[in-house]
Amino acid sequence: MGNDLAAFAKENGVKYFMISYTDLFSGQRAKLVPAQAIADMQKDGAGFAGFATWLDLTPAHPDMLAVPDPASVIQLPWKPDVAWVAANCIMDDKEVDQAPRNTLKRLIAEAARDGMHVKTGVEAEFFLISPDGTAISDQYDTASKPCYDQQAVMRRYDVIAEICDHMLALGWGPYQNDHEDANGQFEMNWSFDHALATADKHSFFKFMVKSIAEKHGLRATFMPKPFQGLTGNGCHAHISVWDETGKTNVFADNSMELGLSAKGKNFLGGIMKHASALAAITNPTVNSYKRINAPRTISGATWAPNTVTWTGNNRTHMVRVPGPGRFELRLPDGAANPYLLQAVIIAAGLDGIRSKADPGKRYDIDMYQLGHTVTDAPKLPLNLLDALREFDHDKSLKAALGEEFSSAYLKLKQQEWNSYASHFTQWERDHTLDI
Repeated sequence: MGNDLAAFAKENGVKYFMISYTDLFSGQRAKLVPAQAIADMQKDGAGFAGFATWLDLTPAHPDMLAVPDPASVIQLPWKPDVAWVAANCIMDDKEVDQAPRNTLKRLIAEAARDGMHVKTGVEAEFFLISPDGTAISDQYDTASKPCYDQQAVMRRYDVIAEICDHMLALGWGPYQNDHEDANGQFEMNWSFDHALATADKHSFFKFMVKSIAEKHGLRATFMPKPFQGLTGNGCHAHISVWDETGKTNVFADNSMELGLSAKGKNFLGGIMKHASALAAITNPTVNSYKRINAPRTISGATWAPNTVTWTGNNRTHMVRVPGPGRFELRLPDGAANPYLLQAVIIAAGLDGIRSKADPGKRYDIDMYQLGHTVTDAPKLPLNLLDALREFDHDKSLKAALGEEFSSAYLKLKQQEWNSYASHFTQWERDHTLDI
């Protein structure tokens, strides 16, 4: 594909473009633009009132223009008349620094100046539920250990296969689909890529999964903990760094512990150093902390961390190194903003490399059984407010992500917490009415 969206439309029979951007709360915002108008939109951008979405703007701000990035265009496999294209937000001829995709692009450029190109893959888990959101969609999916249940995955074959067929057609390299550890939960994996490409695919994947679920009369949710007692939706990120050519993995060194190079360990050290603060980005909702601080689930494990530890090929820790040249961050959940997730990983990792951060002691114990014996590792935040405070206190991480972004994010998320804290619940009545 060239850089001309009008030509793309003509060659592929596209009638409309969805010019899309993601706001600070992961809301996907779009304008549906006829192909006849896309040339002007590609040049000047589509106009939005930024205040009407989750950005720290006012009604008095001028139009925010979403300028489509033609490299990201994806023709909707289930509605080929339409193409989705990610956009970069500008205002008064300047980038909107708080916009998530702009934040990520800035950090990718910063890493590139140091000769580093971050590649990532994500494991985006989701539930297929009833349209009203009250129950899982499959009444027969009731096993206490439902992970990899072949009957359950085949009962949702039409939905899962249609999504996977679309990823195959798009050239994403999907390689496995499974029923996950909670009843009604699924995971679909595709090949890792450069951080911006992964973020765009992640954003589109969420849109695609929800759209195909709706087509089948169902609803898909990436909510971190939609059902009490069941495993929550994680979004594990696999991380590696490559040289300028993109062909040499600079994290890989078979002479080092677990095949992770000195630079890889320093990058990991940055993740460990900033873990409590980056939770505000990787686990961005009130509900997120019902997942990472959950009691044991029906299946026997939450599959989510609550302590800042790392290990080899052991899924009970916040970070595992499953093989040479990469590591897996198991902290993020399904609510993580696709662009901010990648941005905060790069920000923390770059700081780790520059400061030669040590990731600390490696633990190989079962954290679910013996985690109480670890006394020298920080606990992850107990709630969103604690995470926001940790982020606010982490001056170097805020600076790396950008002061405008950090200020906007903290302001809006603090408002969200205040809204939650002022909300009256049945729990309060049940426990306080007769005091």
